[in-house]
Amino acid sequence: MSYYGSSSSGGRGGRRVEYGRSYVVRPKGRHLATIVWLHGLGDNGASWSQLLDSLPLPNIKWICPTAATRPVAAFGGFPCTAWFDVDDTSVDGRDDIEGLDASAAHIANLLSSEPSDVKLGIGGFSMGAAAALHSAACYAHGKFSSGIPYPITLSAVISLSGWLPCSRWTLRGKIESSHMAARRALSLPILLCHGRADEVVSYRNGERSTEYLRSSGFSYVTFKSYNGLGHYTIPEEMDDVCKWLSSRLGVDRSR
Repeated sequence: MSYYGSSSSGGRGGRRVEYGRSYVVRPKGRHLATIVWLHGLGDNGASWSQLLDSLPLPNIKWICPTAATRPVAAFGGFPCTAWFDVDDTSVDGRDDIEGLDASAAHIANLLSSEPSDVKLGIGGFSMGAAAALHSAACYAHGKFSSGIPYPITLSAVISLSGWLPCSRWTLRGKIESSHMAARRALSLPILLCHGRADEVVSYRNGERSTEYLRSSGFSYVTFKSYNGLGHYTIPEEMDDVCKWLSSRLGVDRSR
């Protein structure tokens, strides 16, 4: 595993947002895909890089960035690592569109220098999953919420214990307004996994996010639920992720 230093991107009010260190898990076999994996609120890229390094997916390179440290409304304004500001971890919460766009641009930038023959994906947990789903919406629409063109092609998006932010009310209109957007939405594989006992991002948010995506034209959506699972991951869930990625990206599984 290796890492590279911090970088910056535009944020609220035009100010620069300083992102933390990115941790990279190199592929153990032929490099066929690169996935940016996004941690949850208050976490960092290092914790997930260790788990991803242990997965039997030798053809995937993982990039695990660390979010910027910013005041978070859910914590009374206390600063912590967060992909965007949030006061309610649900599809009904207030949306920090500028923060979401800034993180989506940072993620796209991390993937933009990958080889042209390598498939690109984004995944995440909790708030990281919300940022991943926002990136999926931006990719399908062809632009960020700000109107700036979305620069990369996505082949897979994964959400663990997350929710669909900001675009839920307008997403269908954005997708239906463009033939190319409808085609991108139709062909993008998305996996959502959620525990029925999740006490932080309720299970219903996972269900509703899936419903919003499907009704907006994302027909390549898979939703998996886990009895008794709270706001964390388990081997069964990660095994489902491995199987799904192997099938959707055409990568090998070892062990």
